[in-house]
Amino acid sequence: MKKDKVVLTKKSAENRAASPYLSLYQTMLTIRLAEEKIADLVSSREIICPCHLYIGQEAVATGVCAALRKDDWVFSTHRSHGHYIAKGGDIKSMMAELYGRSAGCSGGRGGSMHLADPAIGFPGSSAIVAGTIPLAVGAALAFKSQNKGSVAVSFFGDGAVCEGAFYESLNFASLMKLPVIFVCENNLYSTHLPVAECLADTAIHKKASIFNMPGSVIDGNDVLAVYKTAMKAVKRARNGEGPTLIECLTYRWLGHVGPSDDIDKELRSKSELERWKRKCPIKRLNKYMIEEGIITKDELDHVERRLQQKIAMAVSRAKRCGYPADGALLDHVFKG
Repeated sequence: MKKDKVVLTKKSAENRAASPYLSLYQTMLTIRLAEEKIADLVSSREIICPCHLYIGQEAVATGVCAALRKDDWVFSTHRSHGHYIAKGGDIKSMMAELYGRSAGCSGGRGGSMHLADPAIGFPGSSAIVAGTIPLAVGAALAFKSQNKGSVAVSFFGDGAVCEGAFYESLNFASLMKLPVIFVCENNLYSTHLPVAECLADTAIHKKASIFNMPGSVIDGNDVLAVYKTAMKAVKRARNGEGPTLIECLTYRWLGHVGPSDDIDKELRSKSELERWKRKCPIKRLNKYMIEEGIITKDELDHVERRLQQKIAMAVSRAKRCGYPADGALLDHVFKG
């Protein structure tokens, strides 16, 4: 994904720290604005495929993927939009996919939960809980066997820790010292069930010690903390030192699926949601950059307008694209 250029003031241009911060900020804001637009389109029934939105968790995908190279692979979940965008996915292709159009990144066949673009190191996402964790381990095994120097990353939610595949994958990855990073996005709810009602021990990062690998828990709404932690894990993986488990504490602002906040379902309280909204990762970085003189509010407003236009154009293009042809129904289907 090409980054929009920002013209800095003289003061901010002289600040060498501006570039990485702006890149992180633009990625997070792109995810947020795209998800807000998708929420509107789902509400109006323009998009009818189930969409699990990433609003509130933008710092995790952004910070981790900023530490990766194009030839590193990311394996995503049903909540895939943020990971796809952060890894360099094309907004136009993503929007077309959500509309079920042939120009979509998965040819209009996958929808929201099955985005894929191998060219950018995003081989696919899956709605199967914990399903992509062993896939990331398999990719890491291939990378090591081929001496590629690439790293595999598996994103998953706290609910995936209840699955046997999680434990088997960590054990094998540690045993073989594979270049894989396990990133748990602990948003405190497994679908609609609080994490404390799923796990006897909610400190997910501690499970790393069982398999003799580093494990850490960080503020998943602090993009700089996520980035620094991911850089350390990536360096370790590339040096042949094996896997790392990172638990990112974060929170999804919307419900498990769709644009509703689920407050009416009495699954969580409005006060809890508002408390987490005050920890918004985008506002946090916005405030930091302005206070440090890295960029001005007017310049940040310009960035947001440019991204809004980019997303609007992607939606407009998606609506003009055609659907997959009837005769292509069996394309890309393989018989064992």
